[in-house]
Amino acid sequence: MVESQSCVHREGMYRWFSSLNSAQRAEFLCGLLDLCVPIELRFLGSCLEDLARKDYHSLRDAEIKANNPVDLSGLTNITDEVVRSKLLVSLALLGSDNREAAGVLYRTLTHIDTVINNYGLALNDGRTEEQFLLLFTMASNHPAFSFHQKQVLRQQLSQIQDILQASSGGGGGGEAQAAGQSGERAAICYAQPHHHYHRQSVSLPLSPLSPTACSLPDASAAYLPLSPCQACLTHCTCWHKVGIV
Repeated sequence: MVESQSCVHREGMYRWFSSLNSAQRAEFLCGLLDLCVPIELRFLGSCLEDLARKDYHSLRDAEIKANNPVDLSGLTNITDEVVRSKLLVSLALLGSDNREAAGVLYRTLTHIDTVINNYGLALNDGRTEEQFLLLFTMASNHPAFSFHQKQVLRQQLSQIQDILQASSGGGGGGEAQAAGQSGERAAICYAQPHHHYHRQSVSLPLSPLSPTACSLPDASAAYLPLSPCQACLTHCTCWHKVGIV
């Protein structure tokens, strides 16, 4: 009976996770990893390494550019949808210890105030909203950025969420509100150094989130191969078609 209930809960969790957009998935998964003990992290790292190896050759050129500060320095116009798509790919492929490249990306992303004030960027536009939430969620969780940089990026993410809430009449837009809830779960990650095995519990939403469209703009019509085991991605098109740098 207990095993049956556990199966139901697990299936419910899978369904809930498949309904999240990319920013919410990234935030939630980083929170789960922070709860793991070191030996669990090493095991998960081996599993991820094996999965990532399948796409190694198709992403090799993009990975080289994503870790080259010179190439990244040309991606400064974040008002351009194609540039934002390339920044997302760069963040996904950025090495965990590449501080120099992270510094270039940090300088680009922290110009968001100027972009919003000078260009009046409409963050509440569907794709623009999704891209900015994902950009700052990924950056504020990425190990290549310093603790201080992550704090600043997290503040920028909160600012974007506030703008989205205000533009939706204070009702809290679906994307921003859900991402904000995920951010609250992971906020402790930036308030103190990580101590993986000191966490006691993790809070999950009591009601499932409604599925939202989360497709990224088609930057160069380049399709990436999908792993057959990625069943949770069947309802999410974020990473099916992305622009390669």
